Amino acid sequence: MRLRGVGPLLLAVALSPSPWPAGAQTEGRGAQASQSAGVPRTRDGKPDLSGIWQALNTANDNLLSHSASLGVPAGLGVVEGDEIPYRPEARDKKQENFANRATRDTESKCYLPGVPRITYMPFPFQIIQMPDVTTILYEYVHAIRYIYTNGSPHPAGPIEWWMGDSRGRWEGDTLVVDVVHFNADTWFDRTGHFHSEALHVVERYSLMDADHINYEVTIDDPKVFTRPWTMRMVLYRHREPNFQLLDYDCYAFEWEKYYPYPGL
Repeated sequence: MRLRGVGPLLLAVALSPSPWPAGAQTEGRGAQASQSAGVPRTRDGKPDLSGIWQALNTANDNLLSHSASLGVPAGLGVVEGDEIPYRPEARDKKQENFANRATRDTESKCYLPGVPRITYMPFPFQIIQMPDVTTILYEYVHAIRYIYTNGSPHPAGPIEWWMGDSRGRWEGDTLVVDVVHFNADTWFDRTGHFHSEALHVVERYSLMDADHINYEVTIDDPKVFTRPWTMRMVLYRHREPNFQLLDYDCYAFEWEKYYPYPGL
């Protein structure tokens, strides 16, 4: 199934190579690195997140630490404390999801994967940062996301959208994005970690240096979890010559027929 709708201008930008030259790299690391002169900045002094990025982890397979299994590489967890605090009834639902993951995971149906999952799927994405709106173009199913940074509020709800509604603000050198208005159909990974329509996501994008973003996400959903919880990971800038987002065709299928996925 091919999803269309990317306008000519956005498509042209999506196909452009990473805008930052190799000389913009810096050796700085950690929370203080965002103050380094090596961090690219916009004309108004904000850290410039523009570029093509990708998460290099196994969070889409399983947010928690897991051993290798058939078709699934081992991976370190991205959740703080390596535990997701489910309510008792929600934990039962998670186990049911896991048992039926081959057909229930919306990834197998080519639906939009929601936020934050689309960030750590194994596909690159491009950030285009402007003063009033930051646009993210995803290679996966050609999804487009708008993060409004003009001070406008979320629209009145309830609204159930696949990707929610994103409103951003700057806290120092960190872009903080508040996301609400989700449907309850998407999962956080292939093992059945899930949420309800009450999901509230807060993302924090912080440039560690010119080539690395510290990506932190706080998840709050009182219908499913006993408390808010946090995941963290690094996003890596692509600097390969002529690297660009490519066309992607997604076809609905059942995992157990085409991709051995027995257990984690």
